[in-house]
Amino acid sequence: MHTRATDNGHRGLAAAVKAVAERASALVRLELELAALELKQKLSAIGVGIGLAAGAAVFAVFAFGFLFATIAAGLATFLATWLALLIVTLFLFVVVAVLGLLGMRSIKKGTPPVPQQAIREAKLTTTAIRSE
Repeated sequence: MHTRATDNGHRGLAAAVKAVAERASALVRLELELAALELKQKLSAIGVGIGLAAGAAVFAVFAFGFLFATIAAGLATFLATWLALLIVTLFLFVVVAVLGLLGMRSIKKGTPPVPQQAIREAKLTTTAIRSE
């Protein structure tokens, strides 16, 4: 037999279930947003690394050009021009090395592009919900 108290109990339970479902939905949306932000950061780091590596490749081409110019100048004359071109070549190789190392570090920082923080939060949330 339905009484007023049991009807209020069912409505209270229904409201509680609805509130839990809405909160769970909000948690899922927030975790998806966190995952998207984390992926965006990692892909940005990979993009910077690729850009730096491309810059290193361009400087490597110039460095090899200067290396061959140095060899040619060394064969043509013996000291002043050759020494100047060698100094420029060594400087360009240093630039190539620095850009290449910075690019590799940035690529390693962004890989693998998995939203680890969002996955960790999702696991914690799932554990917390199941324990209640």
